[in-house]
Amino acid sequence: MKSLPDGLTAYKRTSTFTEATVPAGLLRDHKTAAGVWGVVHVTSGRLRYVIPSRHEEVVLSTDLDGIVEPEVPHHIAPEGPVSFYVEFWR
Repeated sequence: MKSLPDGLTAYKRTSTFTEATVPAGLLRDHKTAAGVWGVVHVTSGRLRYVIPSRHEEVVLSTDLDGIVEPEVPHHIAPEGPVSFYVEFWR
């Protein structure tokens, strides 16, 4: 899993989502804008983070955040009950 580059600043965060409230757009491929990074923070449960173009899948948990790189298509998939939010950096 990548890490955030130095010099970025957090500027926005989503509300907390669950497996029942996750927006449909996050379940299909989407991407952030140029220069925008994301950090997926799981507060309970497990969440699969998928980058299809790289054939990468990582299971995120309270012990492992997901790093979203700018302009890289990705999606998530809840693995049972889960609670998470996304923080955006630039």
